[in-house]
Amino acid sequence: MEKSPLKTKPLAIVLVSGGMDSLVTAAIANLENEMAFLHLNYGQRTEARELKAFNDIADFYGVKKRLVVDVKYLKEIGGSALTDEKIAVPLQADNSAILSPQSAIPITYVPFRNAHLLSIAVSWAEVIGAKRIYIGAVEEDSSGYPDCREIFYKAFEKVMDAGTRPESKIEIATPLIRMKKSAIVKKGFELGAPFHLTWSCYKNNDIACGVCDSCRLRLKGFREAGIVDPIPYQK
Repeated sequence: MEKSPLKTKPLAIVLVSGGMDSLVTAAIANLENEMAFLHLNYGQRTEARELKAFNDIADFYGVKKRLVVDVKYLKEIGGSALTDEKIAVPLQADNSAILSPQSAIPITYVPFRNAHLLSIAVSWAEVIGAKRIYIGAVEEDSSGYPDCREIFYKAFEKVMDAGTRPESKIEIATPLIRMKKSAIVKKGFELGAPFHLTWSCYKNNDIACGVCDSCRLRLKGFREAGIVDPIPYQK
């Protein structure tokens, strides 16, 4: 009796920053897809450390297709504590964390960054034949960035559909969009995701500070999940 040929997995692009959310997104994407990893260097404070995390995660999952893009113009544009060294990274309970009382958008927001990232991913998807783009955006329990909202991704899908070949049919997958950080941690733990390879700190490149917004949200998620965060912290 002849064996039926193995069904090949569809190709998907996963946007991997090197943080815990993008890791868990990759772990989910890995269940049903062949993965291609995309990473952005945009002049952020922890650029080198995030790139190391990206490559470590790609090695863990055996990802061969990798694209690292330098978009340093986001640093030149500025307007964010992540790219402008004249703007301090706000720490826990720091009222300067907000751009303005009207907007309530954190100063760590990089203006429209995810649109740049998705645009690059769509271009690459058309070339390599990927039908889905995974991004670890979180709206439910996050810093409150406007380009991490579900409404943004639904609108961007319409832009993609209007601006690509008719046969491309590319979708955006946001599996974490409505999840709390604790649920994300539990999901990653369930899937055997290597949290020890990730980097979330906005401020430091060696030992995570433990008090910036990203570290705070991460630690809160692990604490509420009842799981020990495997990376060391200063505080």
